[in-house]
Amino acid sequence: MITQTIAVVQARLGSSRFPRKVLADVDGVPALEFLLRRLTRAELVDDLVVALPDGPSNDELESVVFGWGFRAIRGPENDVLARFLVATAGSKAQWTVRVTGDCPLIDPKVVDRAISEAEVTGADYVALSESFPDGFDVEVFPTASLRAADASSRESGDREHVTPWIRRNAQQTVMLDCVPGAPNGRVTLDEPGDLVVIENVVSHFGRDDFTAEDVVSLMSEVPELFSENAHLRRNEGSTMGSGEKLWRRAIRVIPDGNMLLSKRPQQFTSTGWPTYFASAHGCEVVDLDGRRFYDLSLMGVGTNILGYGHEAVDNAVRAVIDSGNMSTLNGPEEVELAERLCAIHPWAQMAKFARSGGEACAIAVRIARAAVAKSAVAICGYHGWHDWYLSANLADDAALDGHLLAGLEPRGVPRDLQGLTRPFFYNDLEALERILSSGDVGVVMMEVERSSPPEQGFLEGVRSLTRLHGAVLIFDECTSGFRRAMGGLHLDYGVEPDLATFGKTLGNGYAISAVIGSEAVMSAASKTFISSTFWTERIGSAAALAALEAMQSEEAPAAVDQIGRQIREIWKVVAAGNSLDVRFDGLPALTSVTVEGWNAQEFKERLVTGMLAEGFLAGTAVYASTAHTPEILERYGEALERVLGVIQVDPPVDDPRVRASSATHRGFGRLA
Repeated sequence: MITQTIAVVQARLGSSRFPRKVLADVDGVPALEFLLRRLTRAELVDDLVVALPDGPSNDELESVVFGWGFRAIRGPENDVLARFLVATAGSKAQWTVRVTGDCPLIDPKVVDRAISEAEVTGADYVALSESFPDGFDVEVFPTASLRAADASSRESGDREHVTPWIRRNAQQTVMLDCVPGAPNGRVTLDEPGDLVVIENVVSHFGRDDFTAEDVVSLMSEVPELFSENAHLRRNEGSTMGSGEKLWRRAIRVIPDGNMLLSKRPQQFTSTGWPTYFASAHGCEVVDLDGRRFYDLSLMGVGTNILGYGHEAVDNAVRAVIDSGNMSTLNGPEEVELAERLCAIHPWAQMAKFARSGGEACAIAVRIARAAVAKSAVAICGYHGWHDWYLSANLADDAALDGHLLAGLEPRGVPRDLQGLTRPFFYNDLEALERILSSGDVGVVMMEVERSSPPEQGFLEGVRSLTRLHGAVLIFDECTSGFRRAMGGLHLDYGVEPDLATFGKTLGNGYAISAVIGSEAVMSAASKTFISSTFWTERIGSAAALAALEAMQSEEAPAAVDQIGRQIREIWKVVAAGNSLDVRFDGLPALTSVTVEGWNAQEFKERLVTGMLAEGFLAGTAVYASTAHTPEILERYGEALERVLGVIQVDPPVDDPRVRASSATHRGFGRLA
């Protein structure tokens, strides 16, 4: 007897959002087994096979499928279409039924209905309309269509989802409808919340022979059983990239989803941001789905001035790995790095190293306090997440709002620190003088330049006031360093601090930060306890030495300054052509763009979405890198022209609070 219909169930253990979901318990058995048992009741299915990915990660699943008494085949992980070809190769079946492992409540009567419709009409493609709840999905098509799709499909999406090419090329398509007025609910298995709903359904019926119509009735009669996944969109998994799916997992196990505010996807766009990367070289980033983007956005949040994967820096790191990164003894590179930084900054004689900018700022403040024996600190700019800085918001929860990030909550910061950190605004010498006149402020920590250049005499005035009041002056160059001058930006202005902090560009993507300073102040570090094991590993120091050498030989500071100016010119021309009035903030190498008179958040959302479609990670801030070649900038300009040409921006926002909240990341202060 010739097999007329073969059902192929695709399954795997490595789901992005819900790993091992097919083995999750449903009524005392794994979800996939529950699905297969229900599917065997379809009278028109003549053969059944489970299609699994190759690789050891699915060996367990293959074993349990055989243990349940079902046949399993293996095929490529990311080419599910090829898997289906293997599954159907020997059956000679006229029709193929596609079922996915995330439909454990599959209705055998609906499967039979779809097969019957295909046989009676001879349709090229039969599936369920969206009148069915999500989770009863079934597709039926001629088995020969798989071979045609394999011969013609080149797009990764066509091969991952099996049927897009078949749907596009079908001469006759039939979409089956559910009962009239069926709720648009969800009983698919993609998220932990879905499992709760499925368990609720099975528990309610107390049996496993219920139908799709039974579930539809239940949705209307007892909607609270379906509340756990009511917030999820229909077919959400098929429209999400792997990065978005992984982010869903991340927010369940990592507070706020990740370690850095500025890398959270919602900082860029509400949906569609790739979030995670598989590889990065030059200024090209490849996401988890293999999509390639040019990074005309934050370039590692300002870390990679020389581009991703710079050969000389990476080779220096590989040499350290080969010889050993850590031991009981110290790495010699830290001595050479200290000497090199002091040579670049002749006013400095000593250095200490850490691994993040926030650490460097905290170390600098500790040293300065130890040197002057005063606790209060005046600050201007963004200097990290540590208690000493965030305590500014204890007295006034908006005290830091004008210093890059608004709305920072000081919860967990001891109330005893209230009043010790006192903000002043850039270019406001009078405010700083009032703070210093109190007599208890011994430290002034500030960024050399933020959104706008210093007014005439401002930096010199700060230096004079700190000397007059016996305060230590710290320049936070964690972001501004090496963006225009070979060293700190303060070298360009000819104003010497007592201490300076560096991060970001110093290791071109490897973790290293530095505090440099005069011997008179830095010697106070020996009189307080500042120490950490991983500040002594060699990779950071070796990367910094190689990065400094490359920055100097490639004249990177001047190069990124010029590239930033070119990016601004691109924006000027394209914006003018689209009747948009733009303003630029920050250093040219750290350009932020504001479109005057428009809802900034809405504009950014649409810009980011449009540029993603053009193959760019790009928004309203661009951190320049030497990897931004003229050819890439030309493509960027062409893409920007197309995107701005179709953006339909909301009317101007009259409420200044909305505009202020949408411009939170204006300027170039180090992002949290």
